[in-house]
Amino acid sequence: MSTVAAISTPNAVGGIAVIRISGEDALGVADRVFRGSKSPLEMQGYTCAYGIAYDGDEHLDDVVLTVFRAPHSYTGENVAEISCHGGIFVTRKILRAVLKNGAVNAQAGEFTKRAFLNGKLDLTQAEAVMDIISAKGERELKNAEELREGAAFKKARKCSEMLMKILGDLAAWADYPEEDVPEVEPDTLCMELIEVRDELSTLVKNYDSGRIIREGIPTAIIGRPNVGKSTLFNCLSGCERSIVTDIAGTTRDVVEETVRLGDIVLRLSDTAGIHETGDLIEGIGVENAEKLMDSSQLVIAVFDGGCPLTADDFALINKINNNNCIAVINKNDAVQQIDIAPISEKIKHIVYLSAKQSDGIDRLENEIEQLFSISPDDFSDVTATNERQKSCIDECLSYIDSAVNSLRNGEFLDAVTVLIDSAEQSLLELTGEKVTDNVVDEVFSRFCVGK
Repeated sequence: MSTVAAISTPNAVGGIAVIRISGEDALGVADRVFRGSKSPLEMQGYTCAYGIAYDGDEHLDDVVLTVFRAPHSYTGENVAEISCHGGIFVTRKILRAVLKNGAVNAQAGEFTKRAFLNGKLDLTQAEAVMDIISAKGERELKNAEELREGAAFKKARKCSEMLMKILGDLAAWADYPEEDVPEVEPDTLCMELIEVRDELSTLVKNYDSGRIIREGIPTAIIGRPNVGKSTLFNCLSGCERSIVTDIAGTTRDVVEETVRLGDIVLRLSDTAGIHETGDLIEGIGVENAEKLMDSSQLVIAVFDGGCPLTADDFALINKINNNNCIAVINKNDAVQQIDIAPISEKIKHIVYLSAKQSDGIDRLENEIEQLFSISPDDFSDVTATNERQKSCIDECLSYIDSAVNSLRNGEFLDAVTVLIDSAEQSLLELTGEKVTDNVVDEVFSRFCVGK
């Protein structure tokens, strides 16, 4: 494979930046750019040297060069990392010098892909690298770290070995009938398959809860105009993302922001006020708000506690058909004139607050956490973190269930063997031991360049 290079630190100003070079000629490329007390070609692995990065005769920056020799590196290849001052311009100049001297631009996720291809990581461990980078909370990070350490691979390997033993027993009994091979008992085989199924099920048991934590809950803030939707949106966001005025219809398009409340991430959408309108553009905004109300996983319906319910409020209450809905009675700092009976008949969860005063936001947070009730016990086991992993495990479990049903229905063991072998292939695809190039390319295409 060619020698590749990329900036491995964020594309922003910082204390330092790192240019990573990996491949057979990584140390040679570094040697043509770096001048210091030692040549990279002579340096031992896991050692550093101070020097100057040059582009020809042009002095670029004072740098520290770190050398990792194959196979004891992240990628399993020779790796050189140049640490320079964290300016965007100087970092890019050093990368250009590296590329001029024999390296080519690394593609998205190429360093981790090479680690996978060189046997340094299995596919679930490689995916965990990106999960660690994108983790937004303690639980996400803990699960990603366990995957990075091989927790999913070890569990899948254990199940794979159990299936291989079953397949070996079946093959021996079928191929050598004249030998003194113990007969395969369907009841015993069922018990062994159920044991594999129960062991593997823990990897997907809490997938949906984990997805809520990782990806966030699509949340629509709805209500008629001027009830304080945008003020609540800004309060939850911690910044002025939506324009707030006393003029009805200020918000005409959907404004979006991602916010964290405790261990839960909300993908908030501030919508146009839902009401009857003859304004064409405003009408489109209302239509979009109603679509979001139907499609969002959580709806926060806002009402003005300082005045009686209006016809638009009643129309909105009748349109709500989402079980995950919280009614927010806003402006509780004003004299309350609202009759909440019609609201409570349709919506079970009601919170009183003042978005303008940021008073009662903690009550809304508690209500959301209770509504989605994510317990620490839900994450006692490592969990699959993406649809590829879940699909492989679900497929394996489906084959195992079919094999168990076939045994209970008295079908021939040849048919059962085919199902068990298919279950084994699904596990090999999960870990990447038997996977197509297209799947590998798709996995690493989601990575950032430089990782």
